[in-house]
Amino acid sequence: MVGLPAIRTHNASLKTLSPGLVGVFVGGTSGIGFSTAREFVRNVEAPHVYLVGRNQAEATRIIDELQKLNPSSQLNFIKSDVSLLRSVDEVCKEIKQKESKVNLLFMTAGYLTFAGREETTEGLDRKFSLHYYARMRFVQQLSPLLTAAANTPDPNGSLSRVISVLDPNVRAIPNFEDLSLKATFSLKNCATHAIAMNNFALERWSKEMPGTSFIHTSPGIVPTGVARPLGPVWSGMMKLVVLTTKPWQIPLKESGERHLYAATAPQFAPKAKSERAGDSVKGLDGRAGSGAYAISSDVEIHEQNVRSNTLREEGAEKRIWEHTEEVFRKIEETGKY
Repeated sequence: MVGLPAIRTHNASLKTLSPGLVGVFVGGTSGIGFSTAREFVRNVEAPHVYLVGRNQAEATRIIDELQKLNPSSQLNFIKSDVSLLRSVDEVCKEIKQKESKVNLLFMTAGYLTFAGREETTEGLDRKFSLHYYARMRFVQQLSPLLTAAANTPDPNGSLSRVISVLDPNVRAIPNFEDLSLKATFSLKNCATHAIAMNNFALERWSKEMPGTSFIHTSPGIVPTGVARPLGPVWSGMMKLVVLTTKPWQIPLKESGERHLYAATAPQFAPKAKSERAGDSVKGLDGRAGSGAYAISSDVEIHEQNVRSNTLREEGAEKRIWEHTEEVFRKIEETGKY
């Protein structure tokens, strides 16, 4: 486990980086996304920050707080329902019109539900889209700006990282005959698919974009108030869960500090820079410095299990990405998968 004093020392050192780093926080108006954005603003000189979410009132409050925390910040809120890929495209278009690079793409968008499949107008389940398809669409659409950041001549300004906060622990094998879960949706299957598909898609991206690091993190138990939209009954039940899990909880501020560390620490170097970094850790594929990493809530490498190795040997990366491209193509051409 990386100790909190070491994490805070590292984060404070980010002030030595070049000013004007650009961070995009998808799901940045609450929970871990907001907490990490706040630490980014606290520790970076003159950052450009984009908060993407649906809550305008909360975003206004947050921007006021962050502006006071670091008056040199440029803060933007983009209101959008990013469960729709066309909305992701619109968000990315706006960012590309304003910025020439993106140093950090940080994605936590999702929601808690106990309902069944909730299909969007694009033919995807809303929860599954937020946990996987929309995230990979953000990577795809912002890849030129992430690459531009990686290629910045100034080494103090060449940070380029993508963080997907979900869970890198593959507990079951996805159904490759129904990767989108149109016929076999359940909350359990949604989790199984989103976890494995994030892992292997990020591996794929690390090869396509060797100047960018791709990290799949487990948040651990963080009190974020995620159950509030479910109403008083479920909120009450979640309060009970919070009480019983208190010894294992990570405070929200500490979670933001740990995620900022993961987003900037040298041991999680991109593939192209891992040899120079010298101390790069083991990646998702078991190789040091591979550019795609699975990280636990205590910022240690999450070792991949037998299921992950079996999936890799069976060509999961290729099959998952071919499916993802097919989904993107159909929605681009017809508006629905």
